[in-house]
Parts: sequence; C-alpha cells; structure tokens
Amino acid sequence: MNLNQLGWNSRLAAQFEAMGLSQCIAARVVRAHGRLNVVMCEQGELTCEMTGRLRHEAEGTGDLPALGDWVAIEARPNENAGTIQARLPRFSKFSRKAAGERTDEQVIAANINTALLMTGLDNNFNLRRIERYLTLTWNSGADAVIVLNKADMCDDVDAYVAEVEQIARGAPVHAISAASGEGVPALDEYLFEGRTIVALGSSGVGKSTLVNALLGSERQVTNEVREHDSHGRHTTTYGELIPLPGGAIYVDTPGLREVQLWGDEDDLRDAFDDVSALAAECKFNDCTHRNEPGCAVRQAIRDGQLDSKRLVNFQRMQKELAHLSERQRGQAMREKNARNKQIAIWYRQYQKQAKKREME
Repeated sequence: MNLNQLGWNSRLAAQFEAMGLSQCIAARVVRAHGRLNVVMCEQGELTCEMTGRLRHEAEGTGDLPALGDWVAIEARPNENAGTIQARLPRFSKFSRKAAGERTDEQVIAANINTALLMTGLDNNFNLRRIERYLTLTWNSGADAVIVLNKADMCDDVDAYVAEVEQIARGAPVHAISAASGEGVPALDEYLFEGRTIVALGSSGVGKSTLVNALLGSERQVTNEVREHDSHGRHTTTYGELIPLPGGAIYVDTPGLREVQLWGDEDDLRDAFDDVSALAAECKFNDCTHRNEPGCAVRQAIRDGQLDSKRLVNFQRMQKELAHLSERQRGQAMREKNARNKQIAIWYRQYQKQAKKREME
C-alpha cells in the first residue's frame, strides 16, 4: 500500500516539507496501542514510540498522535521500528474527555473524511441519539452520512427516512440492510481511494456487519443482539485502520462507543440551526425558552413547527457543554495558580541565595 492509498495528498506533502525534517519520512498511524503506535509508511508497517520531547509537550493537550494521524518518523526498517518526531496538522478529529479527574482532551481518531452515523430500524432507533452524533461529527470537521440499518426488519422504511430527514440538516440519509446487502452499494460514493471513513453507533446497531459487507469477508466478529433493547456486546477491542476493496480506509475504534461532546456551546449551531434561528427571534436575548414572554422557540413548538423533544435534547447538550467549559476554566485557573506559586517559591529561593552571596 502506497501513501496515496492511505490518504496522502499535496496538502499533506506541503505541510511535511514545511517541517524541515529531512531525516524523517511520512507515515500514518494505523493501530493505536497506548504508548506505542503501529504506522504504515513506504517501508511497510513499523512499531513506533514517541520522542520524550513530543510526549512532554503534547501530554494532556490532545496533541499526542492518535489513530489516523499523519506523523514524521525516523524509521529503523531493519528492526521494524521507528520513532515519531512530529505530528502533521489535522483536518478533523473526534475527541472526548480523557479518563481521570483532569479535564483533558483525548483524540480518539483523526483525519476522517466521512462519518457513517448508524442507527437500527428496530428497538435501537432514537432520533435524539442521531442529533448527538450529528453534533459530534460536524464539530469534528468530518462530513456526516446517516445510515439506517436493518431495513429488512422494518415495515415502513420510508416513514423512518422522512422522520430522520427532518433533523438531518442536509446530511444524506440511507436505509440499508448490512446483513442482506440491501442498499449497501449506495454507500460506494463515499468510499473512493484516499478517503477515510468511520461508523458511529451504539452497540448492536450493526457496525461490524457493515464492515464485513464492505470488505466482502468476515473480518469482524459479530455477536448476538438482545431482543428487548437491540443491544449487543462490543466486538472491537483496539483501534485500527482497515483498507476497503474500493480504496477507502475504514477506522475501527472502540473509543467511539460512547458519544461524548467536546467543545463549547457554539458547536451546537450546525446540528441545531433551526433552534438557533428561532432563538434569534425571541423577545429577550438571554431567553432560556422556558417561561419567558415572546419566546419564538416555544411558539414554534405550539405551532407544530418544532418538536419539543428536539428542544429538550438541545438544552441537555447545551448544559453538558457549559459544564465542560466550566471545568476547563477551573482547571486552567488551578494550573495558573500552581505556576504562580512555583514562581514565588523560585523567587524566594533566588532572593535567599542572593542575600547569602552578599554576606559572603
């Protein structure tokens, strides 16, 4: 596999050249295993570790190399190994809050062109979840495509498609059956060479079945789905990039099992542009759309122009992002205070040593 098949292009080549790392070659992270990353380059697959400088500078910032990232490496082909010296700029990224008490960004996957937002036309169907996936995807910088799987289990597919199109905000909607192959060829337009795609959806929605359909082979293990809630056990245990027959690259990662928003309240605008447009017509600029007079949003609900559940979901995510921003501000303030305290300690030590030298 050459770099072009992995998504390499003239923009990336220019960025790589601008880094001035003549001793390095370009590679893409194809599997993520904690501190070690498996990359693909012209020399083949190499297992790479980051330089201490890169890890120190990027720790806790979301700048550490992640699955799908393009990196500059010093290769040691004879050892099937290398060292990551730098990371190229990303055009998209899917992030979440890193585990632990700190509010740090963890990038799960990067440089994705298209996200297939999957839901099942069974007990898994949930419009509010689709809205969250749309928000997550557009915030990432990737394009969104909504895939309604298990069409063979639904009696009125067209009605579900029409319902989803009302909240899709222009994103394409496809009804398919990954198990039977029905409708799957419609996804080919997103799978050409050099494109990177990911499927997002809750457990049991059929992501592994879709990958197998796109690959034409049983690469992904599929598990039984519970009848009462259409959920199943997760089948992916680590992240990797999988080449598809049509030339596209599929990102398979367990890190996107849960939809966690990362950003600020302004990031809801694209997914909820109808709510934002109505809010601009409210009598008060700080309208909460609850009990205020002259609320255009509440009036739209009364007139049947806006689903009240859509507003509730918008407000829930708005609150979630506001809480995230508050935690980020609090952490930034604590870190600033800790730096100032350390500077004060160093200054007192300097004064003490200076006074001691004067006395000598």
